[in-house]
Amino acid sequence: MKAYTDIEQSRKLVEILPIESADLYYDRYGTPSFIDEYVSHSNIKNDKYKHLIPCWSLTALFSVLPKGTDIIKEEADTENEQYMCTVGINDDIISIFASNPVDACTNMIIKLNELKML
Repeated sequence: MKAYTDIEQSRKLVEILPIESADLYYDRYGTPSFIDEYVSHSNIKNDKYKHLIPCWSLTALFSVLPKGTDIIKEEADTENEQYMCTVGINDDIISIFASNPVDACTNMIIKLNELKML
């Protein structure tokens, strides 16, 4: 199962979320690693060559979503497994479906940003 955002998703999210919300990063070789004392959020911000790309785990993604957000695994056959991310805001319910929870949360963040509800 997918555990963190891919590079394309990470590039989209860096335009929406504060870098400090990322708990991982991709280096220039495309290897995800945890942000620690050697590569900090500050290093990522000051990387003028863009060798460091912030990356988000499912936990980090979930922490930026509004309270009351749910991720539910839709019970179907194993080949067509789906996850639903649901958020209730101002008497509206927004649902996003994806093949894994990371994609569902990422797509929800993008959707909420488009709606100016994040």
